Amino acid sequence: MTTEILARVQFAFTIMFHYIYPPLSIGLGVVLVMMEALWLKTGNPKFHNMARFWTRIFALTFAIGVATGIVMEFEFGTNWATYSRFVGDIFGSALAAEGIFAFFLESGFLAILLFGWNKVGPRLHFFATCMVCLGAHFSAIWIVVANSWMQTPAGYHLEKLVDGKSVRLPEGHVVGPDDLGTVRAVIDDFWAMVFNPSSVERLTHVLLGCWMAGAFLVVSISAYYLLRGRHLEFAKSSMRVGLAFAAVSTILQVGFSGSQTAEGVVKNQPVKLAAMEGVFETQQYTPMTLFGWVDEQKREVSGPKVPGLLSFLVYKNFKTPVVGLNDLPTDDFLKKRYPDAIPEELAKIRPGYWPKVNFTFQVYHIMIIVGTALLGLVVVALFFWWRGWLFRIDFIWTRWLLVALVLSVLGPQIANQAGWFTAEIGRQPWIVYEILKTSESLSKAVRAEEILASLILFALVYILLFSLFVYTLTRKIQHGPDGEEDSEEMPESWKSVIRKPSLTD
Repeated sequence: MTTEILARVQFAFTIMFHYIYPPLSIGLGVVLVMMEALWLKTGNPKFHNMARFWTRIFALTFAIGVATGIVMEFEFGTNWATYSRFVGDIFGSALAAEGIFAFFLESGFLAILLFGWNKVGPRLHFFATCMVCLGAHFSAIWIVVANSWMQTPAGYHLEKLVDGKSVRLPEGHVVGPDDLGTVRAVIDDFWAMVFNPSSVERLTHVLLGCWMAGAFLVVSISAYYLLRGRHLEFAKSSMRVGLAFAAVSTILQVGFSGSQTAEGVVKNQPVKLAAMEGVFETQQYTPMTLFGWVDEQKREVSGPKVPGLLSFLVYKNFKTPVVGLNDLPTDDFLKKRYPDAIPEELAKIRPGYWPKVNFTFQVYHIMIIVGTALLGLVVVALFFWWRGWLFRIDFIWTRWLLVALVLSVLGPQIANQAGWFTAEIGRQPWIVYEILKTSESLSKAVRAEEILASLILFALVYILLFSLFVYTLTRKIQHGPDGEEDSEEMPESWKSVIRKPSLTD
C-alpha cells in the first residue's frame, strides 16, 4: 500500500478506537449530574448509590479515552506534517482552547468527583460533577470546531512565504503543488472560524450521539441486572433515568438534528450529499434510496426508492431537484483548476473530485438504519414502561425487550462510527474542503514501511487496552453497586424464569 493509504488507515484506526470512549464519558457525565441532582433534591440514598456506581464506570471510560487520544496529536506531526504546517494557526488555536477550557476544568475537579464522596459536602461534590461534565462537553466543542473548519473553512486568509516574508494571497487562490510547504491558512476572525457554517449543527449532532451512547450504556447494564434478578431496586431506578435520557436524546437526534445536519451538507458540501444518497442524475422529484448498492462504473444505485422524498427532505418541496454527481463539482470550480480543459475533458476530470461513492452511501445508511432502530426500541420501551410491563420479568415479551436493551449499547457506537466515516470519507479528496487535498498533506520524510510498523504496534497495544477495558468493566458490572444485592426481594413469579448467577458470572 502507498504511504497515503497507510497514513489514512493508521489515523482512521486510532481515531475509531479512541472514539469508543469520549461519547461514553460525555453521556455518562450528564447521567451523573442527573443522578446527583435527584439525590440532592430527594435525599434518597438510592440515588447516591447510583451516582457512585456510575462514577466508577465513568472513570474507566475517561481514563482509556485520555490515553488513546494522545496518539493522534503525534500523528499530525509524524504523518501529516504538510497539513499541520498549513492549518497550524487555526487547528492549533482550537486545540489550545480545548486544553484551556476542557482539560484544565476536568483535571481540576476530577479528583473531587472520584475520591471526594466522604471528604467534601454533597453540594460541592455536585458542583465538581457539573464541572467535569462541562469540561467533557468543552472538549467535544473544540474538537468539533476544528473538524468543522476543515469541512467548511471560514474566517481565514492564505499567506505565502516569499523571500522570508509572508505575503497575503488573493481570495480564491487555488493551492497548487508549488505552494505546498510555503502557503498556510491564517485566522482573520477567530469567532468566524469557531462559528463556521457547519460547526453548530455538527456539534449538536455529535453531542446528541454522545448522550445516546451514555444513556444506552446505563439502559444496557440495568437491563442485564433485571434479567439476572440482581440489584433490582438499583436496576429499576437506573433504567428509569437512563431510558428517559435515551428517549430525549434519540428523539432529538433522529427527529431534529439529523435533518438539520443534512440540510447543512446539501448547502455547504453538495458533492458529499450526492454521494451519501447515491444521486448521479440531477432530476426533479429526486428519489431517496432506502438501502441498496451503488455501481460507480454504471453511475446508478439499486434498491427501493421513494420518489420525491429526498427533494422534500432537503428543500421541503417534492419537485426541486437535488444536484447529482454528474454535475458536481461545477464547471466553474473545475475551470479554475483546469483553465484550458474543454467540456468533454471536464466531464472526465469530475469523478476525481468525488469520494468513494458506494462506501459513503453504505456507512451513511448504516447510521440512518441504526438510529431509526434505536428510536423504535425506545418507543417500545416507553410503551412498556407506561403500561407497567417494563419490570415484569415473568412476562416473556418483557424478557425479549430487556435482551434487546442489553444489546442496545452497541447501537450508538455503530451509528457514531458510521457518522464519522460519512463525514470524513464524504469530503474526500479534500482534507481541507476545496482548498487542500489529502494526498498533498503528507509528511515528506515518512515512509510506508515506517507507518506500517507503527500501525502494527498500535494494533497490539490497542488490543491490550480494549481487553483491559472489557475485563475491568465486566468486573465492575459483576460487583455491582455497593450494598444493593439484597435491597429488594425477588418476586416469586420471577424465580422460575431467572437463571441464578454461577461462579463464572
